[in-house]
Amino acid sequence: MAAEQLSIPLGVISVAQPEATNAASAIGQLPVGETAVMYRGRAAEKLVAQAARWPWEQFTECPYEDLREPGRLHVDPFGNLHICQGISLGNLFHRPLREICETYDPDSHPVTGPLLEGGPVELVQRYELPHEERYADACHLCCEACRALRRRFPEILVPDQMYGVIES
Repeated sequence: MAAEQLSIPLGVISVAQPEATNAASAIGQLPVGETAVMYRGRAAEKLVAQAARWPWEQFTECPYEDLREPGRLHVDPFGNLHICQGISLGNLFHRPLREICETYDPDSHPVTGPLLEGGPVELVQRYELPHEERYADACHLCCEACRALRRRFPEILVPDQMYGVIES
């Protein structure tokens, strides 16, 4: 394998079927080596119909990302630096990485602040967003909340492609 020849660490991610997991029972219930679907982006749109849903009020924290002191960030092809899929801290084509990282204040950020305070539930409540009563997981609720907030925070909740908006 090329990775082995180059001494690059290699791992395989196996994702369980949507109907096999959910927010309430995923921990300890998956076959060894599998991870649960996180309902963000396309998964929130395409796979959520197959998932069990749970009361929205239970999603009071972000269970997957360290929003206060992230150990990793993602860069999309447009230069957006993401703390989580679709939540940008800035654009590398407009500001240097060092500046973006040095000025990031997780508590005052309009999206990560509420998420740190009370998860996706706080995001919905802070901005008085319409919502359903049940969601597949915290990512599903967060993704829907961010989708509703895109016009309010157009520089943060980008790019369009992360939210299923594709120009033809």
